[in-house]
Amino acid sequence: MGGPLRSWWERIKALEPRVTFRGGATATQIEAVERAVGVALPPELRELLAESDGVFGEYDLGLVWPAVRIERDNLRFRALPAFRGLYMPFDSLLFFADAGNGDQFAFRILEGKIPDSDVYAWDHEDDSRRWVARSLADYLERWLSGQLKV
Repeated sequence: MGGPLRSWWERIKALEPRVTFRGGATATQIEAVERAVGVALPPELRELLAESDGVFGEYDLGLVWPAVRIERDNLRFRALPAFRGLYMPFDSLLFFADAGNGDQFAFRILEGKIPDSDVYAWDHEDDSRRWVARSLADYLERWLSGQLKV
C-alpha cells in the first residue's frame, strides 16, 4: 500500500471503498490495551488505531478490531478454561482481526515482544498458525484484494 497516499483511511479506501471507519482511539486507550495484554502493539497497528479505532468490511467484519476488542478477545482467549483443552496456549499471539469464519489474524509474540510485523492466521478448526503477510499493510492489501484466503 505504498505511493503518495498518507493516511490509513486513504490507503484502505483505495483498496476497498465500502469499508467503514470510526474515530481514532486515544493514546490512553491504546496504552491500556498494551498494559492489559502485556505487550507493546506494533507501530503500524498503533498508527491505524489512532486514526480509526477499528476498520470494518462488509457485514461489519472486523478487518482490524477496535482497541477494546483487541484487549477483550486476547484476554478471553488466554483465560477460557475450555480453550486450554482444545488449543495450544495463545500467549504467543496478539489477535487483531477475524476472517468471519472463526479464524483470526494475529501478530506473534516472542519473549514478551512482537519481534516483527509479520501477520499469522490462526485456524480455529485445527489450531494451526501460519504466516500470511509481512505487515499490517500487506495483510490488508492481500485480504481486501482476495489474494489472502483462510
